[in-house]
Formats: sequence, structure tokens, C-alpha cells
Amino acid sequence: MRELTARAGAGLQRVWLVVALLAIWQVAASAAASFYVPPVADVLKRFSELWLSGDPQRLFVSEQFVDEALPSLARLAAGWSTAALVGIGLGLVLGRSERAAAFFDPLVRFGIAVPPPALLPFAIVLIGIGSGMSIFLIAFGTVWPILLNTIDGARRVDPLVEQTSRALHLSRRRFVTSVLLPAASPQIMAGVRVSLATGLILMIISELYAATDGIGFVIVQAQRSFLVLDMWAGIVLLALLGLVINIIYVRIERRVLHWHRGARAIDR
Repeated sequence: MRELTARAGAGLQRVWLVVALLAIWQVAASAAASFYVPPVADVLKRFSELWLSGDPQRLFVSEQFVDEALPSLARLAAGWSTAALVGIGLGLVLGRSERAAAFFDPLVRFGIAVPPPALLPFAIVLIGIGSGMSIFLIAFGTVWPILLNTIDGARRVDPLVEQTSRALHLSRRRFVTSVLLPAASPQIMAGVRVSLATGLILMIISELYAATDGIGFVIVQAQRSFLVLDMWAGIVLLALLGLVINIIYVRIERRVLHWHRGARAIDR
């Protein structure tokens, strides 16, 4: 009972500010009667109608969710997965080879300096409006935090562990899979987490300006049609998806890095 009360208290401590801000929004919007900032109760009602009005067998997701939100999530997954493969693979090479790092350093610095949204016109001209353009933009923008963190992680392998690996005559593949990747995984996972937030932002930017479907497309079409409640409902959906993606990733990270947390606890 005491544990349950403690958990409830911790949960309340986390959400009280959000609840308070929503209450302030509701009261202020009702008093102001603004067309552009409707009460939060109206926004949530419209959100339910647009995105969660499906059958219980389909987890209440509506047809609009299937037609608009799933394509957005598919583009995010494709772009982010591509960036993860390239960033981790190239990062391990650059982290272990000083010659390769020196060769690619100017290119990496130039790529980091380019704001990904600035490439949107180029991507539209080169690839055209569609999923390919969004995937390219997401992959370009999310590869850098993964790459930099992987390089840093690969360079921080304990010298004693490396010496032990050489003494055991581990093959290169065994060294990468059993020593290098686990040792670099805390930094890699940190970079992947940052890249997820970046990918979500780029997904919406690409859909706001050049798309024929997706959450961003729905939001901008609602704004142009003065459907303010629809616009706010799309923004709420985007926020909730970002929250769910982050929660899922944190759980995966805890499972993957459980050994690292245990080692840190021992060090303390």
C-alpha cells in the first residue's frame, strides 16, 4: 500500500504542471473566446473525432489516422533507420581509424554545418514531392548525432580491454560484435535518442511544405481552410506521438544498456 501511494505521488508530481497549464488554457480560452485559440476541451473533442473514432478492434484508430499518420511514421522510420545504419557503420570506422577520420573530417564538419531544412528546395528539385524526399531529408538530418556519438564511443574503448582482446587473438568480427559495439553502445544510444527528436521535426517540416499526405499536410491544410480545431487536433496528435516514441525508446534503451547501468551502480 505504501509503495502504491509512493508511485501515485511520483506520477502526480510528474504531470501536475501539465494539468495546471491545460486548466489555465481552458479558462483563458473560454474567457477570451478567441477563434484561433479554442478551449482545450474542444480541441480534445475534435482530436478524438478525427484520430480516435475507429472500432475497438482497431484500437480506436480512425481511417484518417491510417491514411495520414501511418505514412508519416513510415517515412520517419525509413529515414531514421537509414541514418542509424550509416551513422553507426561509418562512425565505428572513423572512430577506430585516425587516417579515415582525418580524410572524412572536412566532409563531416561541412555536413553538420548545413541546416537540414535548407536542403528542402534541393530535395524537391532532385527527388520530387513525395515520400522519397521526406526520407532523404530525415536521413540527412538525423545521421550526424548518431555519427558523432558513435565516433566518440568507438574512441573510448578501455585500453585494457583492447589489450585483453589482442591477447585472446579475437578475430576482427568478434572484436567488433563482442567488444567495440558494447563498449560504444552508451554513446550510440544517446546519439540515436537525439536523432529521433530531430527526425520528428524534419518529418513535419517536409510535410508542411511539400507533401500530399501526412500529419504535417493535414495541419497546414486545416490552417489554410481556417479549420482551427482540426489544426490543433493535428498538433496534439504530433505531440502525443513524440511522447509515445520517446517512452518506447527509453524502455528499449534501458533493456539494451542494463549492463551499463549495473556497472555504473557498482562504480558508485
